[in-house]
Amino acid sequence: MKVAGAPISWGVCEVPGWGYQLPADRVLSEMRELGLTATELGPDGFLTQAKIEEYGLRNVGAFVPVVLHDPGHDPLAELSPDVSEMLVLAAATGTDGYDLRPELGAEGWATLLANLDRIAAAVPNVCLHPHVGTMIETREEVERVLQGSSIPLCLDTGHLLIGGTDPAELVRAVPGRIAHVHMKDVDGLLAGLVRKGELTYTRAVGRGMYRPLGQGDVDVTAIVHELGRAGYQGWYVMEQDVILSGPRDQPVDDVRRSLAYLDGVGVG
Repeated sequence: MKVAGAPISWGVCEVPGWGYQLPADRVLSEMRELGLTATELGPDGFLTQAKIEEYGLRNVGAFVPVVLHDPGHDPLAELSPDVSEMLVLAAATGTDGYDLRPELGAEGWATLLANLDRIAAAVPNVCLHPHVGTMIETREEVERVLQGSSIPLCLDTGHLLIGGTDPAELVRAVPGRIAHVHMKDVDGLLAGLVRKGELTYTRAVGRGMYRPLGQGDVDVTAIVHELGRAGYQGWYVMEQDVILSGPRDQPVDDVRRSLAYLDGVGVG
């Protein structure tokens, strides 16, 4: 199976003030040292196709937050279908960060769902990423997208669980809708505090909500086996969101632990 890395596992994030941002050369060289053969792009402008190829890696995904619910905004104008093998959309709120989000009314939902179908029809390599702090976060919102649009999903095992969706159950229910996978593990206690609004997403990440695979409360083994039974042939992108304090931090160590766990459950 195909395993890729992602800059967020090295603390590189599109959110202003997220934390110390490691340089691209260090991130890519450590990916290569781990034996990874592919990566997602990370924040806009962080990696280029030429830089990825310089390290012998493949560009397999671009995370693109885009406003989908505003009737006066055309999200298709923001998308570049050829930027990567898979465009991974997030239903952005229109503000920076993932700690606050508005509630959608009927018009907002109708616009969002219609835009998802427009994008799915126009862009062949696209999926929607349910994500904490975006317009599609909770189990009810995921179900509304599944019932009201045809767009495939990115199965992010951590964000789904934080939002109240069982990732393995989702694979069993709609195997044909899974087009891309982000592998995460999370501390269930911190995830519950975020879900209840008692802790912001950013503070939870800073407190280590994302754990190396196998060290949290996501049933990674069950998810991998369900994907295998469903015949999933896409990428498993190893993601472990972290906030770094400086260049001496070694996020590569947790990535190494997660890759070893994936190997043990039959991925890689």
